[in-house]
Amino acid sequence: MREPSASSAPPAQGDLLGPVRRVAVLLPLPLREAYDYRVPDGMELAAGDYVEVPLGPRRVVGVVWGPGGGGVEAGRLKPVVRRFDAPPMTEVARRFVEWVAAYTMTPAGFVLRMAVSVPAALEPPKPLLAYLRREGAEPPAGFKMTDARTRVLAQLQDGPPRTPAELAEEAGCGVTVVRGLAEAGLLEPVMLQPVRFGRPDWTRPGPTLSADQQAAADDLRGRVRSGGYSTVLLDGVTGSGKTEVYYEAISAALAQGRQALVLLPEIALSAQWLDRFARRFGAPPVEWHSELTGAQRRDTWRAVATGEVPVVVGARSALFLPYPDLGVIIVDEEHDSAYKQEDGAIYHARDMAVARAHLGGIPIVLVSATPSLETKVNADSHRYARIALPARHGGAVLPEVELVDLRRDRPPARHWLAPGLRKALTDTLAEGEQAMLFLNRRGYAPLTLCRACGHRMQCPNCTAWLVEHRLARKLQCHHCGLQQPLPQQCPNCGEEGTMAACGPGVERIAEEVAELFPEARAAIMASDTLSGPRAIQEMVRRIADHELDIIIGTQVMAKGHHFPMLTLVGVVDADLGLNGGDLRAAERTYQLLHQVAGRAGRGERPGRVMLQTFMPEHPVMQALAAGDRDGFYQLEAEMRLEAGMPPFGRLAALIVSGEDPAQVEKVAMDLGRAAPRSDTVHVLGPAPAPLALLRGRHRRRLLLKAPRSVQVQPVIAEWLSRVEIPPAVRVQIDVDPYSFL
Repeated sequence: MREPSASSAPPAQGDLLGPVRRVAVLLPLPLREAYDYRVPDGMELAAGDYVEVPLGPRRVVGVVWGPGGGGVEAGRLKPVVRRFDAPPMTEVARRFVEWVAAYTMTPAGFVLRMAVSVPAALEPPKPLLAYLRREGAEPPAGFKMTDARTRVLAQLQDGPPRTPAELAEEAGCGVTVVRGLAEAGLLEPVMLQPVRFGRPDWTRPGPTLSADQQAAADDLRGRVRSGGYSTVLLDGVTGSGKTEVYYEAISAALAQGRQALVLLPEIALSAQWLDRFARRFGAPPVEWHSELTGAQRRDTWRAVATGEVPVVVGARSALFLPYPDLGVIIVDEEHDSAYKQEDGAIYHARDMAVARAHLGGIPIVLVSATPSLETKVNADSHRYARIALPARHGGAVLPEVELVDLRRDRPPARHWLAPGLRKALTDTLAEGEQAMLFLNRRGYAPLTLCRACGHRMQCPNCTAWLVEHRLARKLQCHHCGLQQPLPQQCPNCGEEGTMAACGPGVERIAEEVAELFPEARAAIMASDTLSGPRAIQEMVRRIADHELDIIIGTQVMAKGHHFPMLTLVGVVDADLGLNGGDLRAAERTYQLLHQVAGRAGRGERPGRVMLQTFMPEHPVMQALAAGDRDGFYQLEAEMRLEAGMPPFGRLAALIVSGEDPAQVEKVAMDLGRAAPRSDTVHVLGPAPAPLALLRGRHRRRLLLKAPRSVQVQPVIAEWLSRVEIPPAVRVQIDVDPYSFL
């Protein structure tokens, strides 16, 4: 990824467009350019102002992007309807929208839609009615002072004004009692602006840090205080206290009166992180993720824009919130593939966060125990600074990793836990400790087939098998969400009782655990068994309080949780992610298994990790067993360098999709014939995507490969200009692809 340049910036915020009575307004629609509008008499507009403008028969929200271009006759211009009473979009935010659009080859208006995701927030919040006790007021004649009315007045003897609901709750009465006092003239109404968010206190002392942690914290604090762009890799082993260290960078930003943004790959899974933050700063951060209600999104967006919210923690979309004065960005678990958005505007939030920091002239901290190869190469080449935390905090030691060779230590028939892992589970439970069994496969079984005719249950909308979820008694596609009941007979041959589950999912492992350890308290921890953040928070609490002995789950368990009594981690199928020929398969498998292993032995008791594998000789398995992270990365880097693959080369994918397979095939072939070819640029394909059918759309892929020195966007733009794309066919561009499905 190339860092953005500071040139060709849009007009600065606050530059009135003065005597020019036309403005360019960018609309949050899939449009590449701004539209000109006339500024009515008496209205003054500046670059960044949010406005309402007509578009055909409707009115839409837009942002003033600068002076009008003059390409439309003045008499044909439609007038701006109104300017919203909201803080304008900053110059940095507008430059960021333009940069993301140019880099990802997405229409600027489409990127703007992510930045103006809550149009209702542009309206000022309605003030709240509250009451004070009216000085010197006496009850009117005939007005009876009941006990409830007396209690309300007593609550208002001292202190700030309160809303009717607050007064009623404090006085133990109904709201009608409060209203009656107001109507009698004993209460004085006041209008309050709603205050919804607590402010973290940076002056609160943090925990005592080790020497390594303190040095790292001092480095980050210094960068935030001095300002200026820098990217820092905070590279620490699991359990080394990386979170407490980067809290010090947040504290430094708050001390300057600036805002801080923390990106987490899956905010809904981070209950422990939120609790830890609240303990450190005395108030929770403001969350931003898809689970928020419409009202919460509206209030949060507005409060961020006004500066009322100093710290935001969120998923990748939090990057596009309207920060007026962002002072630092933290990207936790920066290697996580959840930062890649695959739909709509296709972007990688980590890379876009680096661009946002560069444009804003602020530091950004990338945090991981297993950094992406891209980030590690940047740190090794000193393009990024690197801060190391090589030891676990508080004397805890890294767990011992043992490879269980399934070719020799075979599980019994129709079972999935090897004898060695079964014994380790028995020993762990006997010691009163906890165990985790990891399998990155939801449901009961990944495939259901007929033993009579061999028919396999496949999704009609996707190139994918239907996954059996036995607890919910259904088959489900994990790509499009299609669900159907478990069949009683084969839909192909009609035979009854022949449908068999093949392979294990977490539900099947839980069934085996119940058979082996009937007295153990076990539970499944997977995204489809935990309905929302509250359920996840409750599950994390139950594990931390040792209400469970064995946890069986998917990668949601690998996300930084701290369970002091968890001493054994067993990975049921460590080879699962190594299949499929994905460019990053080995890297992702290593990162995931390393993170899962890091859940063991984080307290005073030592941990043990057992990886069941049919390929113990694989470099990933050998690196995990030897604790040789840097050796694995070096080998992976050498292989990528030899092949000219990222981070030493550049890739861009074109995904052609549509409902008509013949149309899709024709466009893909036309693109293949028109593909750029030179000594440096090569195009692979077209070829059917691994998911050749997804949500009812047929898909073909082409892959452009070039050296790092080539800027691929102009090459792709010229390529696409040579081919006519019918409206029914969509061509998506994925610069720096992570998924090859």
